[in-house]
Amino acid sequence: MVFVFMVVTILNDQIGHLVNLANMNGVPAMPTVFVHGFPETPEVWEPLLVELERIAPARPGPIRLSPPGFGAPLPAGFGATVDDYRDWLIGELERFAEPVDLVGHDWGGVHTLNAVMARPDLVRSWVSDVIGLFDPDYVWHEFALSQQAPESTGPDPAVPLGPDLAMRVAMLVKFGMSEPVATRVAAGQDEAMGRAAHALYRSAAQPVMAELGRNLERAAQRPGLALLATEDLLVGTNEQRSRTARLAGAGTATLDGLGHWWMTQDPGRGAQVLTDFWDSLDR
Repeated sequence: MVFVFMVVTILNDQIGHLVNLANMNGVPAMPTVFVHGFPETPEVWEPLLVELERIAPARPGPIRLSPPGFGAPLPAGFGATVDDYRDWLIGELERFAEPVDLVGHDWGGVHTLNAVMARPDLVRSWVSDVIGLFDPDYVWHEFALSQQAPESTGPDPAVPLGPDLAMRVAMLVKFGMSEPVATRVAAGQDEAMGRAAHALYRSAAQPVMAELGRNLERAAQRPGLALLATEDLLVGTNEQRSRTARLAGAGTATLDGLGHWWMTQDPGRGAQVLTDFWDSLDR
């Protein structure tokens, strides 16, 4: 049933994209593709997408891609490693007839950069809010370190943030997600997400991220934007984020006072930053 829902969602997104293109009156525009992370489902983008539609109704309809295990089925045999998710995203981007404007949040921001470094031809531009994770001095946060510990043999807990829905919602709100979005996201958290997250974090234990960061200059082949939410304490220091942005040839946009889930805290500001970036490429 989940698979059927996912297929319908993708088809609807694609149809919306084509309809919007037809309404552009000959003005070229790129598809916009959004990729989320952990412990999230595609619903995390909803407030931002509403604002994007309000600010720039003529842009192609946004397309949300759910990484396996994170709001999408976790296929049998899928390793859920950093490399596996890079290859998954590359495969998804190859389906488009033209390069896309790619936006990644949390692990989606890691997948975005890894895909762009490997296949810059698949995007017109990229945006990531976690570029600091590629800095050689980055230290993983407490949850990641617990998953990466040698004695960690499985996801803890099996369902991210606990088995009780109300408790999961409260935890997401405590961490900064708006309650309406938290309610929808928490409903999509399951055991498969826990397994995928465990494998993903373990595959990215240092020095893996630092080694990936050595290739950041390849991302400079396409225009990039690093979002710097000042209250996001999970994605590296300001110095680390600024340094890696320079290596990737990316501009920066500071989101003062916003945290990890900036797209639910102030979606209007986030939408304006993205629209301004894309508009700069159209000039």
